[in-house]
Amino acid sequence: MKVALVNPPWRFEGSVYFGCRESHLPLEFGYARTLLERAGHEARLVDAHARGLDLGGLRAEVEALRPDMTALATAPSYLFWRCAPPELRVPMAAAVALRGVGGALVAVGPHASTTPGAALRKLGADAAVLGECEEVLVRLAATPPARWAEVSSIARREGEATRALGGLHAADVAALPALRWSDDEVARHAHHHHRFDAPALGPGAEIEASRGCPYRCTFCAKDNFRDRYRRRPIELVLDELDGLIAQGVRYVYFIDEIFLPDEALLEALAQRDVAFGVQMRIDSWSPAMLTLLGRAGCVSIEAGVESVTELGRAALEKRCRLSTAELAERLVYAKGRVPFVQANLLDSTGDDPAEIATFRGHLREQGVWANEPVPLFPYPGSPEYARRWGAPDDEAWERAHAYYLEQHLAFSDLQDRRPMPLPELEHALS
Repeated sequence: MKVALVNPPWRFEGSVYFGCRESHLPLEFGYARTLLERAGHEARLVDAHARGLDLGGLRAEVEALRPDMTALATAPSYLFWRCAPPELRVPMAAAVALRGVGGALVAVGPHASTTPGAALRKLGADAAVLGECEEVLVRLAATPPARWAEVSSIARREGEATRALGGLHAADVAALPALRWSDDEVARHAHHHHRFDAPALGPGAEIEASRGCPYRCTFCAKDNFRDRYRRRPIELVLDELDGLIAQGVRYVYFIDEIFLPDEALLEALAQRDVAFGVQMRIDSWSPAMLTLLGRAGCVSIEAGVESVTELGRAALEKRCRLSTAELAERLVYAKGRVPFVQANLLDSTGDDPAEIATFRGHLREQGVWANEPVPLFPYPGSPEYARRWGAPDDEAWERAHAYYLEQHLAFSDLQDRRPMPLPELEHALS
């Protein structure tokens, strides 16, 4: 079977979107491509975002391939599945552009996993993958579309109803390959994600050492994908990293939901000519391991603090091991060993503005950046959404988006103006 793996030409104006707007390596499609090829299929990655293809260019490339099946992403990359654009404006436009040339259309991503009925309807897709997509796409490619009812971890439309076949899929990360990207794919990724210590010289890349998270914070939308914590075998991680280094990459960003201490991995990284950035919980790291982290080449830390009070963090079910003073002390210690350290804050817990200002000011004096608290978006699939409205239905994204706009008059510094209502976004396809 011929399979097209499509990352559409993302645009974010008017969106409630907190992620980076540069292109990033679509790891999910990198794994899927290799697994499909190993199974004897022809797989082509069409990364319209990275290549600057418009919808016409995307259609022309897919039409030339003449695939039997097209997988279409509903989020820019695995890095942003937990904070995807709520609207499906871009995937909807891509689906229209690919109609008649892409074969059977399969939606993959957070929308497909969490609200499959809405994703199927809005995209006109033939199937939606429930959970992590790499291995499921191989099963779909091995099965004629007329028999897709035999494939687990997908959803399909049956008349006006949505039928889910099996549960959410969690990939066997030990069986996923060490990714290989073409020289062109690597060369066009000039962006060094979340790096501020030095100019971006040469290409950057994304990689993962683990998937999932052992915590269940209320704001995190990971329940329906990338949920259970799994480490990739270190041999695979280093094999993939060495391939990137050989292609000129000198900075990688670990997309792990939570980058936990791993002495063997850090010692191996210290032996390589590469800098890296991570997302972490600072309370999981001892001073000794932070020292090793810096020696290993870490130049950027995003540390989830969320609230400046113990009560606030408890309300978010952070299960934090440190007091606020201890968190600040640990962040400052990290800053002495890693060039850039950020403490992420959320505007969701009723923290006293004076306490927030004091916390941010103290850290700023020590060289740690703590952002102005970002309003919490109740993503479908997060415990916060379930607490308010129960299990997500086909109107979940609209409900969460409308609530967010109603509750907040001011937004994060990532948004230069008030976001548009979701229905307006999804009908602004031109």
